[in-house]
Amino acid sequence: MSTTNRLGELLVREKLISLQQLRQAQEEQRKNGSNLGYALAKLGYISDGEITNFLSSQYRVPAVNLDEYEIDGDLVKLVSREVCEKHKIIPLSRSGSALVVAMSDPTNLHAIDDIKFLTGFNVEPVVASETGIIAAIESAYGSGGAASNYDDMLSEFAEEEVDFTIDGDDINLLELEKQAEGAPVVRLVNAILLNAIKKGASDIHVEPYEKKLRVRYRIDGVLMEEMQPPIKLKNAIASRLKIMSSLDIAERRLPQDGRIKLKMGKGKEMDFRVSVLPTIWGEKIVLRLLDKSNLQLDMAKLGFDPKPLEDFLWAINQPWGMVLVTGPTGSGKTTTLYSALSDLNKVGTNVSTAEDPVEYNLHGINQVQMHDEIGLNFAMALRSFLRQDPDIIMVGEVRDFETAEIAVKAALTGHMVLSTLHTNDAPSTISRLLNMGVEPFLITASVNLVLAQRLARKICNDCKAPFAHDPVVLLDFGFTEQQVATAKLMKGTGCKNCNGSGYRGRVAIYEVMRFTEQLKEMVLQGASTAELKASAVKNGMSSLRMSGIAKVLAGVTTTEEIGRVTMGD
Repeated sequence: MSTTNRLGELLVREKLISLQQLRQAQEEQRKNGSNLGYALAKLGYISDGEITNFLSSQYRVPAVNLDEYEIDGDLVKLVSREVCEKHKIIPLSRSGSALVVAMSDPTNLHAIDDIKFLTGFNVEPVVASETGIIAAIESAYGSGGAASNYDDMLSEFAEEEVDFTIDGDDINLLELEKQAEGAPVVRLVNAILLNAIKKGASDIHVEPYEKKLRVRYRIDGVLMEEMQPPIKLKNAIASRLKIMSSLDIAERRLPQDGRIKLKMGKGKEMDFRVSVLPTIWGEKIVLRLLDKSNLQLDMAKLGFDPKPLEDFLWAINQPWGMVLVTGPTGSGKTTTLYSALSDLNKVGTNVSTAEDPVEYNLHGINQVQMHDEIGLNFAMALRSFLRQDPDIIMVGEVRDFETAEIAVKAALTGHMVLSTLHTNDAPSTISRLLNMGVEPFLITASVNLVLAQRLARKICNDCKAPFAHDPVVLLDFGFTEQQVATAKLMKGTGCKNCNGSGYRGRVAIYEVMRFTEQLKEMVLQGASTAELKASAVKNGMSSLRMSGIAKVLAGVTTTEEIGRVTMGD
């Protein structure tokens, strides 16, 4: 029996995970080539810390927290980075002829034999989390990590290199392209992209100002500064990114949009959606990272509570009608819609989407990219879809009356229509449609359900700890007296795995408003948004704040995060 299978069976036997969770983790493991413990932690079934403590007690091997260790530079010279990454180990200390080695799997005798043969020392294993070991390897073998790597690259730029400014329209394109293709610039841009992938960023912002150039990553929904390259590099970096995106490097006065496809080995590809915006100090470039391998299309894992999920599934499985998903940019609307389409995508169903842009390619679905410059907008695409014998239509966004009118008519003539709107919550979506000019009777006849959502950061599992809370503050926040009396709140203390933030990963919170006959009657009578919300809550709808509080009580996130992404009721 393999070590992986043994670990899985032991965890199931001790009831730390279920058999179904083990099978799902094994499937994740097969897809991504990771080990079982990492797959279980990634899926949220068990934390790294729980696995480490379990292995420690099971095999009577000490457990260590690598955040508390300073890795000795002399020791890492004994074992190559390749061996450490292969076996998920890191040498910690040496005493006489014994070498203490942190391992994610202390029963891996092959790894112990390898290290003993390579170093000549007797190996004393201790157990540590896999993510902690990976971070320690990066720190020990990466010459001080990303910051030092950036410093090394930037030191390659001599004073005379890439030191130019461009004013007006006097552009030396050959010189600009030559500088952008120079080895140091290429390496720096590649490092910025690769480090964003390693850190799990969703966006990269390259921002020029009068006297500085700033690179920021959006990690778990929050922007964090990554580096400040010299201002003299702004044109070279912008030109390099535009060349990679197949954009016009001579055009600096108009916005441009492009795409970069990065091949990363093992058949994995990462797409970057590139947006270039001219500002007064140069071109600001934002890259959105699109990793299809991380696209979660299982609605049960998106963060839905049972009742809202039941309502959402009911709505999308109706033979006709409209389901609207609302929220700001970056709130996960696309993932929710793609999850719904994945559930509806069957051989007997014709599914067409109009998107701007098409973020992920989904097999079996006819996806159309919008091109406003040639007149291909959502309204035109919708008209064409209705001549294509559709069953299900997805419109990227309802932006105007024309699109809303066609979408409503499609929903009234036997089609299921999915779309998004930018509103603050579910009830205000009705007011938005009315403001666009859609008649109340058409709204009540076509809309099945409105879903509002936000993304909140999750507490890091590796440094999660309970903390004392102020009951008065919780009551003001929206907790009930009963919830305050029984609340056991958690927060992250900050560790290496979460970059000291106390948060790692994100969870969606939902407000699902099923359009009942009572709500329809209220719309026809001209009820306000506040009245619609009060009625929906009275009939069982959880508002965004209420859903967030449930996640806080479950120990998934914090009141600070819910306060950041939701308004009080």
